[in-house]
Amino acid sequence: MSLRQEPRIPTLCFLSAALLFGQVPLPPPSPRAVEFARDVQPIFSARCYACHGPAQQMSGLRLDSREATLKGGYAGASIKLGDSASSSLIHRVAASPGLTPMPPAGNRLTPEQIGVLRAWIDQGAKWPDSLRPAETAAPRSGHWTFQPIRRPEFPVGHNPIDYFIQKRLEKEGITPSPEADRNTLLRRVYLDLIGLPPSPSEIDGFLSDTGPDVWERLVDRLLESPHYGEKWARHWLDLARYADSDGYEKDWTRPHAWRYRQWVIEALNKDMPFDRFTVAQLAGDLLQNPSVGDLVATGFHRQTLTNREGGVDNAQFHFENTVDRVNSVGAVWLGLTTGCAQCHDHKYDPISQKDFYQLFAFLDNLEEVDVDAPLPGEVGPYLRTRSEYLRKRQELLEQYRIPELQAGWEKEMLDTAANPGKRTDWDLAWDCLLKLTEGGDGEKIIRTPPAARSERDRIVLADHFVRNYHFAVGRKKYDELKLGDLDKRLRELYDSFPQLSQAMAVSESNPPRQSRLRVRGDYKSLGIAVDPGTPAILPPLKVQGRRPTRLDLASWIVSPENPLTARVVVNRFWQEFFGAGIVKTSEDFGTQGDRPSHPELLDWLASEFRVGGWRMKRIHRLIATSAAYRRSSNARPDLDAKDPENRLLARQSRLRLPAESIRDTALSAAGLLDVRIGGRSIRPPQPKGVAELGYGAGVKWVESEGPDRYRRGLYIHFQRTTPYPLLANFDAPKSTASACRRLRSNTSLQALNLLNDPVFLEAARALAWRLAHEAPADFDGRLDYACRLTLARSPAAEERARLEQYFTRQKTLFDREPDSVRTLGADDVTTAAWIGLSSVLLNLDEFITRQ
Repeated sequence: MSLRQEPRIPTLCFLSAALLFGQVPLPPPSPRAVEFARDVQPIFSARCYACHGPAQQMSGLRLDSREATLKGGYAGASIKLGDSASSSLIHRVAASPGLTPMPPAGNRLTPEQIGVLRAWIDQGAKWPDSLRPAETAAPRSGHWTFQPIRRPEFPVGHNPIDYFIQKRLEKEGITPSPEADRNTLLRRVYLDLIGLPPSPSEIDGFLSDTGPDVWERLVDRLLESPHYGEKWARHWLDLARYADSDGYEKDWTRPHAWRYRQWVIEALNKDMPFDRFTVAQLAGDLLQNPSVGDLVATGFHRQTLTNREGGVDNAQFHFENTVDRVNSVGAVWLGLTTGCAQCHDHKYDPISQKDFYQLFAFLDNLEEVDVDAPLPGEVGPYLRTRSEYLRKRQELLEQYRIPELQAGWEKEMLDTAANPGKRTDWDLAWDCLLKLTEGGDGEKIIRTPPAARSERDRIVLADHFVRNYHFAVGRKKYDELKLGDLDKRLRELYDSFPQLSQAMAVSESNPPRQSRLRVRGDYKSLGIAVDPGTPAILPPLKVQGRRPTRLDLASWIVSPENPLTARVVVNRFWQEFFGAGIVKTSEDFGTQGDRPSHPELLDWLASEFRVGGWRMKRIHRLIATSAAYRRSSNARPDLDAKDPENRLLARQSRLRLPAESIRDTALSAAGLLDVRIGGRSIRPPQPKGVAELGYGAGVKWVESEGPDRYRRGLYIHFQRTTPYPLLANFDAPKSTASACRRLRSNTSLQALNLLNDPVFLEAARALAWRLAHEAPADFDGRLDYACRLTLARSPAAEERARLEQYFTRQKTLFDREPDSVRTLGADDVTTAAWIGLSSVLLNLDEFITRQ
């Protein structure tokens, strides 16, 4: 690799390479100088100081031009032209006391080699301009990902999706499968578009409709269903790494996390254009006159883990949070493994470490804030009762002398912050202020003069003081002041009055931080200063005369020039409808990812997505109405050799339902499902002992009562350290990083879950009750209704015979064991047998599979 091809060669390796190739204007090289160059070149190997070496103080020193040399590197690493004795470079290679030696490992330079360097510097360190690398030249890549989207042509009158797929099948000599039967199609499209199975009446209505456009009308109706937003929100929340708790050791609950989920559901139901959907989440707070929804949307950035453990370095935590945000943006919108460039240039893709930290600089200025985000109907009651609530709250605070006590506490806290280490008890109190205040902005509030604080700031700080004063003064005094009682009374008062929903959001710090590259990815090892910017391999961000903002980044991500976003997004749509994307590695469009199986189709879909106004429902309709989508999923032995993974799509794929849909489908068949849209997270029944696995048994799982316990799986409270067992068993993501696709495993725990989980046992009981009250009294009538509820079809003759045989055997067993009838929750043998048969249907592979 020549120096012109690689302008980022750092520190001394440029000099060593120049010496090696005889390009430094010294006197004619002697054998000793040639030997020196050969020795130095491997010692100062390319990239060792910009990315990997511990001698980070040298980071940023450039020897490829007079201007860069005189500017010097970070922390003073430089050469002084004509004066080697004053050049810090010489002191470092000579390992002067107090300085990090160069190189930090391996053979050091000999005195003779250092002498050559001294001579070069004393002579003025001159070199021809021809050695200057072309820094403005953008890197190039022939990889398909980075090429512009080109809209391929197709014959007039053809469905473009089917045309490109059929074109490939004909090339391979493969005949496509026929269309699936109508029962299978109906259940397939219901599960794919709204995540719920069709009811018996919906099955009858579809089968009796013989109109020519019956399928298109069905798809349109499902796209307008409010359950559409729920189904597709789950897909997006995987990408957003959504959870209802902090993660890490304490894993505290996030009471306002659900408000972001609510926004996603509503945005998808409204068919918000994806470019607007993107901008709102990445930079909604920077829009002119942002709405409440725009602020709520920035909750995407708040889905990072939060470490509230005592002693955690807040600067490190901010750095790690920002790294997570960079990685998430790179994966979700660009389909690139940008995180690989945190510590060094990406080993496979054209993403430099500087590219990573330029993206980092966009997100380095985030401040976490909580905002009021009322739902319809909340504002009126809140305003009518607010003054009374504040009056009663103030009376309580004064009763316990809080204004007086808090004023002294604030003074001591600020003194502690200014003089750390003087008093360890107050140091602990300060650390708790930084980590335990609601919204995480305790330091910002306490440094704000009391008269300038908002109503929310005053409440947050006072609540923190009441709950945590013991860290400063000890538990004995805290108990004497009876502040624990006050805390309880304040909470009860809060719950007794109407309150506004709140949301986790972000704002921009002002002035902006100066971001720096981190040597080896270590937050303490500061490298060169970097400004916000986009990866050099992609079309440039066009901002003139000012510092680019997150809003600029968001607009660039969905700009016509960026070839990645549209491809990445439509590929994930395809993944949801066919089980795998056109690019199978939907998380990695780089050189280590899979090539697209149908590149022309991918580009056509991406182009159509942008031309059609970034409308998600429009692309979903195009896919769902294609012949490729409606094909039978029956296995074909003739394809085992040619296309074992069904990448060519001669047939549809059979897909195990996502974890949430398995539960939803069981509750729906049993008639238990509560189909309300949106709202707070719920805690359905789970096996005993799961919550106790959390740190210090601190996780409290209070089962939801009434209809809440039967809500959709989307709303299940996700506790990061102790996730709901059904979700974990059926491959729901851990919500610690963006999940671009769910894996599907097959384990014995899954079978045990379906057989013994309290939810599925209750569903089997309810299904048996439903059969007794809604179906004909005879066995065949009940069985037919049961199969329509669970499988969306009637049983075949062989299935009917086997299930009747099972039913008869169950009755015989229950006659022998009457205690088992009561254990199962049945009143008689016949009901117990129907519960057993219902459990069989809920455990069928077909039931948990989208055909």
